Amino acid sequence: MEWISGVAGGLVLVLVLRSILRTLVVPRGLYSVLVYRLWSTLRRVLCLLAHRGGYRAIDRAQTWLAPLMLVGMLAAWLGGAFLGFGMLLYAFSPLSWSTAFREAGSSLFTLGFASGARLRLSALDFVAAATGPVVIALQIAYLPTLYAAYNRRELEVTLLQSRAGEPAWGPEILARQWLVDTETALPELYRAWERLAADMGESHATYPVLLAFRSPRPYRSWLVGLIAVMDAAAMQLALAPGSAPPAARLVLRAGFTALRDIAASVRATFEADPAPDAPIHLTYAEFEAAVAMLERTGFRAERSTAEAWPHFHGWRVNYEAVAYELCRRCDAVPALWTGPRDFPSEPIPPRRPVDRRPGEGRPEVPPAHG
Repeated sequence: MEWISGVAGGLVLVLVLRSILRTLVVPRGLYSVLVYRLWSTLRRVLCLLAHRGGYRAIDRAQTWLAPLMLVGMLAAWLGGAFLGFGMLLYAFSPLSWSTAFREAGSSLFTLGFASGARLRLSALDFVAAATGPVVIALQIAYLPTLYAAYNRRELEVTLLQSRAGEPAWGPEILARQWLVDTETALPELYRAWERLAADMGESHATYPVLLAFRSPRPYRSWLVGLIAVMDAAAMQLALAPGSAPPAARLVLRAGFTALRDIAASVRATFEADPAPDAPIHLTYAEFEAAVAMLERTGFRAERSTAEAWPHFHGWRVNYEAVAYELCRRCDAVPALWTGPRDFPSEPIPPRRPVDRRPGEGRPEVPPAHG
């Protein structure tokens, strides 16, 4: 019985150490079964609690997902270490089960009330005493990295609100620029989101728990914002390739590369190199309605809607499937053109402020629903 306890305890400690290193130390976004099982379980429980309350209830519940994950990871690691050291102390001493676990807890949390004078167990006591503070220190050091990446992300998401509405939508970005004559600002927007996409591709793939951190406002989402910017760039390239800035191509490339890196880190399945004519969920009717809305704002297309559709389709096929899957897993706000969710929902169009300029001004153009 003792040798079985020793082998099992050693195996538990190896698994705990492996999970800690893969999650907190190795900068590669390695898969940790413990972390993802915890994420999946907590997400399902929170969704179940708010399932009948609509998206606002889902958003309120999912706000707790990230902090619960952080506390849960720490508790799971310390609990696993406690179990492993308790089983090892039982295997290498004449202690009873209760006494072995009492001493493991005393050593692990450096309380020292159950330490003994048994020389052969001193090494295990010392290792256990070092393990607890080291795990807690690593978790504390982990938080500033997470919140620094979160703050960089949310700054750009907040800045996007005035350009894309809440929730963000690609055609709305273009419509607003032409409505207020700020279309020359689009290259700067694309460059900012190209850099942000690269940042998120690195940080969110390395620390996937960032996927559980939601924006402060319920109708804002980093993922929906990225899809909106990419859709705007794809539409501009498809409809007006001559006047579209080079930055539009760059943000598309950076965007779908980031989405694929993040999806790979959470083991989501996706086609790495889809064919340009592979089917997508967005329909031609939805695209046609969005183009008609754009034309009413003063946007001048160089191609007809029918001519532009294959080009837009060819861009969107690179990121639509992986974006929809990440939106579903993150329970993002159900914005237009972002796919279905696991909870009952209808696509929410962006809100456009009323034109307050004196005189005739430009007529309000309601966003197309779809």
